[in-house]
Amino acid sequence: MKTKAAQVLREYGPFPGVDKVAGVTFDGEHVWLASGGQLRALDPESGEIVRSIDVAAHAGTAFDGTHLFQLAEDRIQKVDPKTGQVLAIIPAPGNGGDSGMAWAEGTLWVGEYRNRKIHQIDPETGRILRSIDSNRFVTGVTWVDGELWHATWEDDASELRHIDPQSGEVIESLAMPTGAGVSGLESDGKDRFFCGGGDSGKVRAVRRAR
Repeated sequence: MKTKAAQVLREYGPFPGVDKVAGVTFDGEHVWLASGGQLRALDPESGEIVRSIDVAAHAGTAFDGTHLFQLAEDRIQKVDPKTGQVLAIIPAPGNGGDSGMAWAEGTLWVGEYRNRKIHQIDPETGRILRSIDSNRFVTGVTWVDGELWHATWEDDASELRHIDPQSGEVIESLAMPTGAGVSGLESDGKDRFFCGGGDSGKVRAVRRAR
C-alpha cells in the first residue's frame, strides 16, 4: 500500500448557520453539503453557499445525475434538487449507523461507520447487494474513474483510501493533516476530492492521487 500526505487545495467555510458538515456530493456545478436540517449548495469557485433545501440531512449525500440521495437517521431520502421535495424513502443498511454515500453502477454505496463496512444497495428497495469490510471506521464513500475510495476518521486521524472493491484491500492512502477530519467524501470526477469537515463546519478540497 502506498501512503502519501494529502494535499489540501482549498478550505471552504465555516458558513453562517452551519455547525457541522456531514455528507457531501457534487452535481457537476455545486457541492451539496448535509448540515443537519438542510442540504446546502456550495459554489466551489466563489466559496459561497448559493442555495438551501429544508430536509433532514444527518450523514452521507449522493447524486445520481438527476436526484439527490440523503441519509437521515435510519433512512435514505430521494430528493428532487429543483423543488426540494422528498420523492421516496428507503431503509438505510446500517439502521442509523450509516455514514457516507455514493452513486455508481446504478446503485448506492453506503458506509456503515462503526461496523467498518461499505454496502452496495438497491436504490429502489434498500436491499443489500453486497458488503465490503474495512479495518477502519468508514465515513465518506465515493467512486471516480472506476476507483472506489472511502474516508476514515478514527483516533483523531483521517485518511482517504483507494480500495479494491472486491477484496476491500487498501491500494493507496492519502493521510489528512492533523485536525482535518473527514466526515464525507466526494470526487469532482477529475482531480479533486471534496471532504466534509465534521464539527469544523468546513469543506476541504484535496488533490486526488495520480
